[in-house]
Amino acid sequence: MSSSPARSAVEHLDVLVVGAGISGIGAARYLKTELPSKSFAILEARQASGGTWDLFRYPGIRSDSDLHTFGYEFKPWRDEQSIADAPRILAYLRQAAAENGLEAHTRYHHKVLGASWSTDEARWTVEVERTDTGERTTLTCGWLFCAGGYYRYDEGFTPRFEGLERFRGTVVHPQHWPEDLDYAGKRVVVIGSGATAVTVVPAMADTAAHVTMLQRTPTYVMPIPRADVLANALRTYLGERRGYALARRKNIVRQRLVWSFCQRFPKAARRMIRWVNTRQLPAGYPVDVHFNPPYDPWDQRLCAVPDGDLFRVIREGRASVVTDRIARFTEQGIRLESGQELAADVVVTATGLNVQAFGGVRLTVDGREVRLSDTLAYKGMMLSGVPNLAFAIGYTNSSWTLKIGLLCEHFCRLLAHLDAHGYDICRPEPSDPGMPTRPFLDFGAGYVQRAVDSLPRQGDRMPWLTSMDYRDDVRLLRSGSVADPELRFSRAAVRTGVTP
Repeated sequence: MSSSPARSAVEHLDVLVVGAGISGIGAARYLKTELPSKSFAILEARQASGGTWDLFRYPGIRSDSDLHTFGYEFKPWRDEQSIADAPRILAYLRQAAAENGLEAHTRYHHKVLGASWSTDEARWTVEVERTDTGERTTLTCGWLFCAGGYYRYDEGFTPRFEGLERFRGTVVHPQHWPEDLDYAGKRVVVIGSGATAVTVVPAMADTAAHVTMLQRTPTYVMPIPRADVLANALRTYLGERRGYALARRKNIVRQRLVWSFCQRFPKAARRMIRWVNTRQLPAGYPVDVHFNPPYDPWDQRLCAVPDGDLFRVIREGRASVVTDRIARFTEQGIRLESGQELAADVVVTATGLNVQAFGGVRLTVDGREVRLSDTLAYKGMMLSGVPNLAFAIGYTNSSWTLKIGLLCEHFCRLLAHLDAHGYDICRPEPSDPGMPTRPFLDFGAGYVQRAVDSLPRQGDRMPWLTSMDYRDDVRLLRSGSVADPELRFSRAAVRTGVTP
């Protein structure tokens, strides 16, 4: 056929992994270890690996999950810090990539623009742009594995603020932190109350004249030790691997118990958190004004502060919290609806993320565009009606990477099942099209709610119900069969020659 010569020049791979962050590195390692005969590449739009941990450069950036569970199961976390800063996490990720020979499989400056699926040929045709040269190229693959998380890397979320153009100071968003920002001896206002805000405030308070955390709504904040004494002891006495495995199990159980307690006994959990906050703050501090959210614990993610650093800078008078709404910016700062004005030299808009599923990649299946909001998530890792595509979205109520590891294991088992039975295609299809559905990310955070209508949905029963429970996922993804009545397997109608 006339198209054969052109097609033969297109490079074909068994799997394309999109994204070289914590999920992509993990997926590639499992592929290389479990399916060594498979050809694969990691496509990364940026010039470096590490994803979030390379992108964000704001002061104090760190994990809010312990690294014994946020790290990979296959690679022990050896650092003394359990709640670790970004440079330590980035070094860990790059070491994992190096130890598994993944750098040779990684193609930087490769941004995936779109992917079109052909059922006849059982392959994706992927359009790629070189972000350094603007050149466009095409690859084909048997499977796409989307490992880019769920937020936009090129922009954060900043609401419209009245009068912002009048402000004479500096405004920065944490997602795009300028390397040369000098805030020493300056008055800083951090707008926000989430994980980023509670990280930035104590870090900036070390050198700023004063830092004010301006929040519209309080968040639950809990102090946790930066170092896990028991985990470090286990590693010392039992060795790296056994000590790490036990520490990991311990922290998995602890995370689950805390979340379950908050879900089952929200009033008791609220009282306990308030008691802890009161002990951390100065006598007479208005805890119920600034640390008493209108929602129950774990309706949104709790914010962890290592060694209570946020509370420490409040006690020392180097930081303060204001709960109010912004009326407008002025030349000298921010006027609040209460009439109070906060003077500022620097304003940090820690106002959240913009959610973007699959990095904004345009998907078509046999010429028809895929609308994510019309799809259902299968086992939290595939989409109804979309063949040979998997994605990695971690937990919102626990360490992200706990789920990523299980998804990667299941993905490799699924590919092995196809090979063993001579199949080329795997397509999830619900047997009950009228099944009730709800949002895939059924979570109260503002950044999720802003994007909920553009994301896939989930059903009300397995395998269409997206689990947020590690124990359930161990049974489903690690122990359960990959064959499923709602997963359709088939062979390609056309088999073509490719360049391996």
